[in-house]
Amino acid sequence: MEMLMFQLRRADTTPLYQQLYQEIKNAIISGTISVETKLPSKRKLADYLAISQTTVELAYGQLLAEGFIESKPRKGFYAQPVEELAYLDVLQEEPVIAEQINYTVDFNPGEIDTLSFPFSTWRKIAKEVMDETNHEILLSGHPQGDEVLRQEIARYLFQSRGVVCEAEQIIIGSGTEQLVPLLIRLLPKTLIFGFENPGYPLTHNIFSHYDRQAVPIQVDQEGINIKELEASHVDVAYVTPSHQFPTGSVLSATRRSQLLNWAGAGERYVVEDDYDSEFRYTSRPIPALQSMDKSGRVIYISTFSKSLMPSLRIAYMVLPKRLLRAYQQTFLHYSSSVPRFDQQVVAKFMKDGHFARHLNRMRKLYQKKLDKLTSSLYSFAPTVTISGEQAGMHIVLTIETTRSEKELVELAKQANIRVFGLQSYDVFEQNMFPPRIILGFGGLSEEEIEHSVEHLMACWKIPSKKKQIIS
Repeated sequence: MEMLMFQLRRADTTPLYQQLYQEIKNAIISGTISVETKLPSKRKLADYLAISQTTVELAYGQLLAEGFIESKPRKGFYAQPVEELAYLDVLQEEPVIAEQINYTVDFNPGEIDTLSFPFSTWRKIAKEVMDETNHEILLSGHPQGDEVLRQEIARYLFQSRGVVCEAEQIIIGSGTEQLVPLLIRLLPKTLIFGFENPGYPLTHNIFSHYDRQAVPIQVDQEGINIKELEASHVDVAYVTPSHQFPTGSVLSATRRSQLLNWAGAGERYVVEDDYDSEFRYTSRPIPALQSMDKSGRVIYISTFSKSLMPSLRIAYMVLPKRLLRAYQQTFLHYSSSVPRFDQQVVAKFMKDGHFARHLNRMRKLYQKKLDKLTSSLYSFAPTVTISGEQAGMHIVLTIETTRSEKELVELAKQANIRVFGLQSYDVFEQNMFPPRIILGFGGLSEEEIEHSVEHLMACWKIPSKKKQIIS
């Protein structure tokens, strides 16, 4: 027992079993406990150190798992030889843990209505796909994704978005953050990217992670500023024309033509991220930019995150034919990053007509939520005005106040309400006056919306015209 004469710090926040594990480990590394020395039994060591046998068992278990000791049947635990340098302790920084807040109200624009998902239909299709005769789903499949899913996507895009493409032009991936890097590596390194500002932070970060020069281009109420784009040295413009995130603006018809003319005038490309285009409320869906492209310069990207579920992790990219051969040669040995089981479930869900019916139901549901949200906000006008309500699952509030955007977000946070400021999506973090706040409504029920709006306005001390009339 003399070799285990160390003191456990009972007042320390580190659990006793970890302290015991570390002390024995250090003793073995330093040679204080020599190789093949038998350690005390768990009961004896527990009695000696006045700790529980469970504490000793946990410490021995960790030492055993890491190879510092060996358990010999009917004999006990013995110290093992170790390479000292292989087990030197390295000072590790404490991991940064994101602040966890249980919000009472969450206006997150990325949330969907989970209660309306057709689980029974999805479960039935999953069982049909997981048939014991469907042996092919055990294999890796086509590197661009299963052809049956690519055919269904091509059919859907033509019918709903006017996108003209063949299944061979479609690449299936596990999200935009997986497809965009492939695209970046496909295009020449000399090309300069332009992205919308304010815009989706993911794309900004991807360009910087892959050491690609990227230039922010300002957005206004008609979408990306074409004059600013033309004055830049940008070769590839990344845009969200159907419903710009986060401003909610829709690229005007004039600017759509200007953008396509800009791309066709040189060796340039437009990446069209068709963000939540499925949900448009004021008129018929606007055809995709790709449907107007005659020169093969638009690269179309979309996902099933809003139309089905974010956790599905299926996105797709439609390459112009001029890039298709280069893609197939460059990524010839790549495998699809999406499990075939998931691909075939989605393909059958679409082929049997469930996807179209689900979209129609959700469009009506989100329309009702949007109507409830906007009607709840009308009583706070003119202090509060609304924009970006034509499509998508979020709106933008402009607040006439002396407070800054950050102050409004913080006040909401103190009231356990999550909102997002437009400034946080601006690469320059420009102060915007009056401040603008993003409200997502997909994850809230109709019953919650009115109360949530009143709660938010109360924390901002914005009076309601209804209460003024009553008083």
